[in-house]
Amino acid sequence: MKAFESKIPPPIVALLFAILIWWMAGNLPTTEIDNALKLFVVGLLVTTGLLFDLFGLINFRKARTTVNPVKLDATSALVSTGIYKISRNPMYVGLTFFLTAWCIYLSSLIAILGVTGFVLYIHIFQILPEERMLSKLFGDEYKKYQSRVRRWL
Repeated sequence: MKAFESKIPPPIVALLFAILIWWMAGNLPTTEIDNALKLFVVGLLVTTGLLFDLFGLINFRKARTTVNPVKLDATSALVSTGIYKISRNPMYVGLTFFLTAWCIYLSSLIAILGVTGFVLYIHIFQILPEERMLSKLFGDEYKKYQSRVRRWL
């Protein structure tokens, strides 16, 4: 399992799951969704995802720490302000919103299983290793942060 930990950048993982979702939508039954409603929900989810990702990146830049989730040891600051008061992983939350929007756009509610797969993969192979590294780097400060802010939402 450790061979996969923090090795594949999460946007690439999300892209691979988006391809899986696209395949599922083409090969499994789809659901009829009113087009106007579908576009509204997709727009809302994409906008929300963009905001989570953008604010996450801005907070990392302000703290002058790495945004590269593959280089965990390059972390120089614990970011706990802004969007990080809502979620410890807002950029992964944003990617999850994008994948959910993709399922709805493709009218494939069963493809939500692909979103679930993404969440599990990111949790096991990205978030848990990040949490181990942050605990090692920031000790009690990180433990206090963990007790205040949820991992996802």
